[in-house]
Amino acid sequence: MNRERWMALFFAAGSICFLIGPFPGYAQRVGGTADAVTFFVGSILFTIGGAIQTWLAYPLRRSEGARSAWWSAVIQSAGTLFFNVTTYQAMHTAISNSRYDRLVWRPDAFGSVCFLVSGVIAYRASARHGHAWLPERGQRGWWEPGVNLLGCIFFGVSAIAGYVVPSTGSIFDLAAANWNTSLGAACFLACAVATLFSGRTFKSPRMRHLFALEHDLTHDIERII
Repeated sequence: MNRERWMALFFAAGSICFLIGPFPGYAQRVGGTADAVTFFVGSILFTIGGAIQTWLAYPLRRSEGARSAWWSAVIQSAGTLFFNVTTYQAMHTAISNSRYDRLVWRPDAFGSVCFLVSGVIAYRASARHGHAWLPERGQRGWWEPGVNLLGCIFFGVSAIAGYVVPSTGSIFDLAAANWNTSLGAACFLACAVATLFSGRTFKSPRMRHLFALEHDLTHDIERII
């Protein structure tokens, strides 16, 4: 299994934790403490995935075409560290307070900003139609940068919704925070699963280079034909 697949495996496992953690049914079945542990474990898995992504980007960090992948990886990894801190705090609260039955965790504001900035950098570096915002279809995995950015947006919305939940607990805002966390995790999971199957991802500079070569070769063949 190549390094890209290992990275995807950790991101997929972490995404599953954040996908199921916000569901009330899951929290009711396993209990608040186990639910909080699920979020904390997910954040650690995200951090490991982010560390591998940064490692993959490091050798080409000074190259013009791969610099964006390096910054995207570093900033996203910083975001996972913020999530480590807040999920640990939530887990500690759940363990120390048996009556704690509200939203166990909502995406940290600083972590969400890091994820959003990272997602924007990755999307801007992806192939698009000229100066348009729409991605250029046809390449394998062309949809991944857009779906990844969408996941970052969902996490940001969840962070905002989580901050406006009052101490008494607003059902509407609580549901918004939960659903957006799950939707964001689903987006990350989709990208990770695609990489697990293909072994290729735009998050890896060397794979991005191969994509570019493949794209140029395809265009050359089409012109010859």
